[in-house]
Amino acid sequence: MVIGYIFSKKQKNTNDYFKGGGRIPWWAAGLSLFGTALSAITFMAIPAKTYATDWAYFTFNMSIFLVAPVIIVLFIPFYRRLNVTTAYEYLEKRFNLTIRLLGSISFILFQVGRMGVVLLLPSLALNVVTGMDVILCIVLMGIVSLIYTLMGGIEAVIWTDVIQVVVLLTGAVVAIALMIQSIDGGIGTVFDTATAASKFNLLDLRMTLREPTVWVMLLGGVFTNITMYGTDQTMVQRYLTTQTEKEARQSVWTNAWLAIPATILFFSIGTVLFVFFRNFPALNNPLLENTDSVFPWYIASQLPAGLSGLLIAGIFAAAMSSLSSSMNSGATAYSTDIHFRFGWSSPKASELKLARVATFVIGLAGTLFALFMATWNIQSLWDEFQKIIGLVIGSLGGLFLLGILTRKANSPGALIGIAISIFVQIWVSNNHTVHLLMYTATGVVSCFVSGWLASLFFPDDHQSVEGLTVYTLKSQTQNPVSKNQNLVSNK
Repeated sequence: MVIGYIFSKKQKNTNDYFKGGGRIPWWAAGLSLFGTALSAITFMAIPAKTYATDWAYFTFNMSIFLVAPVIIVLFIPFYRRLNVTTAYEYLEKRFNLTIRLLGSISFILFQVGRMGVVLLLPSLALNVVTGMDVILCIVLMGIVSLIYTLMGGIEAVIWTDVIQVVVLLTGAVVAIALMIQSIDGGIGTVFDTATAASKFNLLDLRMTLREPTVWVMLLGGVFTNITMYGTDQTMVQRYLTTQTEKEARQSVWTNAWLAIPATILFFSIGTVLFVFFRNFPALNNPLLENTDSVFPWYIASQLPAGLSGLLIAGIFAAAMSSLSSSMNSGATAYSTDIHFRFGWSSPKASELKLARVATFVIGLAGTLFALFMATWNIQSLWDEFQKIIGLVIGSLGGLFLLGILTRKANSPGALIGIAISIFVQIWVSNNHTVHLLMYTATGVVSCFVSGWLASLFFPDDHQSVEGLTVYTLKSQTQNPVSKNQNLVSNK
């Protein structure tokens, strides 16, 4: 909240509030990308998933390395050189206003759902550790995150992310070190016990897309990360806060390289938890409603006061880094794509004040959704979150790729692609045709293919795509005049 107050003094207009005035260094933007993607879902649900199963999901997280070059080559140049504030401005330039609104509204709704998940998980953790009421935890965290995001805008979000990532990773390292130390034989016993129980299974080579095989992890991971890092405003907004396009590219690689030690760390926590409770079964709690609470239970029952506080601070840090990003980016999408786009503000109204009101409303909506989720019986919030990603925004990735990679795609074809993609997603979900990690892939592919084919039936829908596809963007950047224009816009 102190950071929010400090940066509130720098917020003079919506460019400062939403894009940080281009003042963010690449390494801070990269850490913020990392912190936003991590969230409490990583801190709690990934160890819980590994505790209950094995390392099959490891490949899914590592797919970011396959996606990073795609983000750098295909997406960042468009957002930077078109000088947009939201990713969905591109959709209007390439297609039409209706498609821009569909993309932006889908994103806002998804962020409200995302906030619900990342608020509920740490609230469950604190409930296990202290007995504090889950509802009260949700309200308190929602309010604190909302206050500093409301005051300081994207700069406060990014710089608190930097601190929160340090706290989060420190807590995780301390936790696994203490667990290993408490097991007789240390890391050797952990390895032997986990190996005997097949907990290190990494590559399931069965030829099926219904189970968590390596093919599901690779395909699902690639399409999910393309959608997340290429079209999700929480990520795109970070690319726009740096001073240059080169620094935006560096921020993507910073996030990708941090994913290696973080993924190994959190998967290892799950495995070590399994070995710990295998060796000390009496210390486990048979009354835990789901495995998402197994890590907080270890913190509550085994760590001394002080150290348990550090771990809880890590869980809070994980939640708040994602909450603040969702609040600010959701407000950016509403303000830029809807309110300002339709000119709903009076000439005397302050755009910065409207941005803060939008932040408040979206943050409040996410908090209320978390309160509703607290009454549901969900076995694995991580699974539910992946399902939401695939079903709600799966077609968005296909829509952006359709516009960037093809010349013939047009507005009627894109709308048909979205409609067909929605039907495909509903059918896939109801019939369990593929594993839930493939939902985003089916959304992207169905939207892209059907949208391109449908566009062929509307050849008279002529629309200039100069500078709006990967082919015309290249020719544009070779034009000295365009280079100068882009340089001015960046400045």
